Amino acid sequence: MYLPYSEWIKKHLGEGRIQKLSVNGGFGCPNRDGTLAFGGCTYCSNESFTPPYCHKDKPIAQQLEEGKSFFRHKYPSQRYLAYFQDYSGSYFHGAGKNGDGGIRIEVERLKPLYEEALNVDGVIGLVIATRPDCVSEQWLDYLQSLQERGYFIEVEYGVESTHDATLSRINRGHDYATACLAVSETKRRGITTCVHLILGLEGESHEMMLNMADDMNALKPDIVKLHQLQIVKGTRLAQRYEKGENVGTLFSLDAYIDMVVQFLSRLNNDICVERFVSQVPSEYLIAPRWGMKNFEFVDRVKKRLC
Repeated sequence: MYLPYSEWIKKHLGEGRIQKLSVNGGFGCPNRDGTLAFGGCTYCSNESFTPPYCHKDKPIAQQLEEGKSFFRHKYPSQRYLAYFQDYSGSYFHGAGKNGDGGIRIEVERLKPLYEEALNVDGVIGLVIATRPDCVSEQWLDYLQSLQERGYFIEVEYGVESTHDATLSRINRGHDYATACLAVSETKRRGITTCVHLILGLEGESHEMMLNMADDMNALKPDIVKLHQLQIVKGTRLAQRYEKGENVGTLFSLDAYIDMVVQFLSRLNNDICVERFVSQVPSEYLIAPRWGMKNFEFVDRVKKRLC
C-alpha cells in the first residue's frame, strides 16, 4: 500500500478540509532569464497549469479571495494553503547570481508576498514550489521562523529525475546532488519537503524510473508527487515530437498504472504520495490523451493494490 496525502495532511493539520489555492507572485525562472539558460526545461509550459484567477498584476490577497470564492460554496468551513506555484517561488526574474556564483534569492523582497498571503483569513500556511538551486540559508531560516510562528510551511522541489544524464538532457540546469542538498537543508529545519518527479523522460529505462523510488527512500522527503511525461504545446519537446523524434516514454493508461504500482512497491510507505498523474488542460495537451480524471486513476491504482 501507500500513504495518501489525505491521511498525511489530516495527521499534520487535523480534521477538516484543507484546500490549496494557487497564487501568482510574479516570480521568474533562472533557466529562462539567462541566469542559467534561456527557454527553460524542454517539457515546461507554465501557462498550462496556472488557474485563470492567478495574475501577477493582482495583489496576492485578491487572488486568494477569488480562489476562496470558487471553493467556498462547496466547503464553507475549509482552511487554505497559499500555493506559490508559478515558475520558481523563491526567485524573481533577472535576479541573477550572487558573488559566489549561486542564484540570488531576494528574501526581503519575498517576505511581503508570503506574509500578505498568511494574513488572508483562513490561510494557515504556504506551499512554495521552486527549484532546488533557488535556495539560500537566509531563505530557509526565514521559512523556519514562519513555521515557529505556527504556520504550516512546505517547500515543493521540482527535481524531475534523480539521473544527472536526464537532467542535462532536459536542460534542467542543476544536478541531483543539488536537489539532495536542498532537501536535506530544508528537512534539517523541520520544514515539510515535497519532491516532484516525472516518469517517462527521454533516455530513462523502466528500471531507471523505478530506481528513483529507491533514491526517494534514501533522500526521505515527506511527500512525493509523480506525473507522467506529457507533450505540451509550445514546448521544445513538442517541437521535437512533431518532427517524429524520440522524446521519451509516452505511456498508455494501463502501462502507466503498471509503472505506478511497481513504483509504490519500491517506495517506503512512510513517504506520502500526493499525486500520481497530472493532466494539463485539453487545449494545451498533445499527448498522451487518456481522457481520465485524477480520482478515476487513483481508484484504478487502489484496485490493483488490493
